[in-house]
Amino acid sequence: MTSNTPVQASVELRVPFYDVDSMDIVWHGHYLKYFEDARCALLEKIDYNYTAMRESGYGFPVVDVRLKYIKPATFNRTIRVDATLTESSVRLKIDYRIIDVETGDTLTKGYSVQVAVSYESGEMCFALPDIMQQKLEQFQRAGAVS
Repeated sequence: MTSNTPVQASVELRVPFYDVDSMDIVWHGHYLKYFEDARCALLEKIDYNYTAMRESGYGFPVVDVRLKYIKPATFNRTIRVDATLTESSVRLKIDYRIIDVETGDTLTKGYSVQVAVSYESGEMCFALPDIMQQKLEQFQRAGAVS
């Protein structure tokens, strides 16, 4: 992407009881679920969600994910998960930040990397499919108009 309009999305959620351990701290694996919630919101923004990907003949599996736990998210706290698309030439790299809404503290940060895979051949693509490039360009044009 060459435009200055970043693709970003945020979701807010209240930490549910079933996501915490006996100390009311979110179990480490659930942070990936929160990343996914924000990633889905980001993909919706560019009008290319997982259903649209499948319909266009591509899957975008996560091939790398990193998390850095800074402070724990705890039961019944409202958190915001911010997602920002930081790479989109050959792969999708999305950066995340989980923030405690009340305090503004960063709790967790990380990123995920996804690559395109053709459903027809089952092979990884070494460039983003044209449809993804078109969706990103449409988003950029709309952002330039706003």
